[in-house]
Amino acid sequence: MNAIPSTLPALTDLSNAFNQLASQTVTSNGPSAFLQTLNQVQSTIGAILDPKATTTTSTSTTLGTSAAPSLAAGLSSDVPLANGVTGSSPASVSAPALTASAAIAPSAPSSGSTPSPITQALANALGEVGVPYVWGGSSPTTGFDCSGLVQWAYGQAGIDLPRVADQQQQVGTKVASLAQAQPGDLVFYGNPAYHVGIYLGNGYMVDAPQTGQTVQIQPVGSPTEIRNVAPTDGPVGSVAAPSNLAPVFAAATQAYHLPQNLLASVATAESGMNPSAVSSAGAEGIMQIIPQTAASLGVNPMDPTQAIYGAAELLSQKLARFGSVPLALAAYNAGDGAVEQYGGIPPYAQTQNYVNEVMGLMGGQNVTSG
Repeated sequence: MNAIPSTLPALTDLSNAFNQLASQTVTSNGPSAFLQTLNQVQSTIGAILDPKATTTTSTSTTLGTSAAPSLAAGLSSDVPLANGVTGSSPASVSAPALTASAAIAPSAPSSGSTPSPITQALANALGEVGVPYVWGGSSPTTGFDCSGLVQWAYGQAGIDLPRVADQQQQVGTKVASLAQAQPGDLVFYGNPAYHVGIYLGNGYMVDAPQTGQTVQIQPVGSPTEIRNVAPTDGPVGSVAAPSNLAPVFAAATQAYHLPQNLLASVATAESGMNPSAVSSAGAEGIMQIIPQTAASLGVNPMDPTQAIYGAAELLSQKLARFGSVPLALAAYNAGDGAVEQYGGIPPYAQTQNYVNEVMGLMGGQNVTSG
């Protein structure tokens, strides 16, 4: 936002309020506290931009449409955006009024329940409003570029996404139009994408626009593509581990800080949970580890407990190296070299099917189809 000096105290209050959002969504206060704080934040936004444009109703604070162009002030066309690409930016247009209930409530869980990953990701992104744009930035301490903000916000909510916008554009399922978009969907500009934001609802998004600006809320304009990348609400995954191995999967997951259900999903895709499986390529055991790899890990691949811990170590290494679950799975299946060679999931049908199968078992979306 382009603030004038007299607004600095209000902007300080605004930044503090945004920083409360993420923590509130994961406490027992539930979504009602989140929405109340968001209403207060939006009221401050309206007061900063145009006191006459902000009206208060009995249920929510509405940011009037006359303020909408100001939200996007300074974001001009044909300027360098995230990922170093020049292109047409989101338009500074008058959009429908933004309300807390319209922007967040559709994804909010019932009172007293755990917030959905969508709600958490939105809160994470909103909590970074005011953080400077930094090309290549991917954390609150370094600043954010557009795709860095998206990856970080969703990563903190337990959803792994690729690092750059054009790769994020390949994840999840396509949404037909802005009218069908839901809060938490990703809005892309360009094909391949040079810019990405997180849809808030009612025609607005939160994004990291360009050098010299900060993470902000602004109208979406006319995105090239919209994609839903969040897992469905409710129980995640469809894998039931054998009763004797469930504690092993849980302990290895915790020991190596892996996403929930990853190990059990890999075991299902690799061997159908069969500790005695041996593939035609020589991979062995429940996690289908090549003997040479097992030896380097110091595990017996035919011992299910040792194999699960060995696979946990491997997947932890690949997650650290490649930064996302789909890429780690691709490396587990096809090797690190193949992922590096193609800069993503290799164009091998077997590997792409494998990654999609595991992600599906985890409760995710198709990640390799366009």
